[in-house]
Amino acid sequence: MTRRHLAAAGLALVPLLATACGSSSSGANATLSVSPKAGTLNANGCTTPPPLQQNHLQFANEPPLKIKRTTYTARIVTNCGTIIVSMFGGKAPHTVNSFAFLAGRGYFNDTPCHRLTTQGIFVLQCGDPTGTGTGGPGYTLPEENLKGATYPAGTVAMARTQQPHSGGSQFFLVYANTSLPPQYTPFGRITAGLSVLQRIARAGTDNSNGAGDGHPNQPVVIESFGVTKG
Repeated sequence: MTRRHLAAAGLALVPLLATACGSSSSGANATLSVSPKAGTLNANGCTTPPPLQQNHLQFANEPPLKIKRTTYTARIVTNCGTIIVSMFGGKAPHTVNSFAFLAGRGYFNDTPCHRLTTQGIFVLQCGDPTGTGTGGPGYTLPEENLKGATYPAGTVAMARTQQPHSGGSQFFLVYANTSLPPQYTPFGRITAGLSVLQRIARAGTDNSNGAGDGHPNQPVVIESFGVTKG
């Protein structure tokens, strides 16, 4: 059976109209430079995306837990701009440790963001080097930080299948307040670059998964993904 990693396992898990759950983080709309590979910007503030990664790394097991239980910062450079994420090493250590491990091996470099939702839930989903929605690193992670979890604009959380503890490398970035059941590990908060996501969202989706759900009309590729402590 095809394993499709979803931000929600189908829109049936959430109301068709999301209710507000909070507000975006301070500074999340700060202006950041676009891609270091930037050429001419189009109307969506994006450049032509680079060629996609061809060799998809796979690992037999979750990496050993090596991070400190403190804050880490992810710098996600895309062809549409840079997004900075403060990651919760204390609340979601397995998840943050995995991202640090994968990022250090270039796992996310030159990979697409393959799903955009514009109805019911408001997320851009990335982290699958295959771009199919079924790919992952070869191991899965436990859910973390779910008690009282909500998904306001600026949240970064793990995608998963309908099965518990099925997250791998796919994650979603919330660009507008979204109602979801507390099943998706929230492991970070966007501190700069939320406006990048909102520009992508305004370009819409091709509806290939149904109304308001599909590939982003504006192609988005992660050019580099770096993780640092603090």
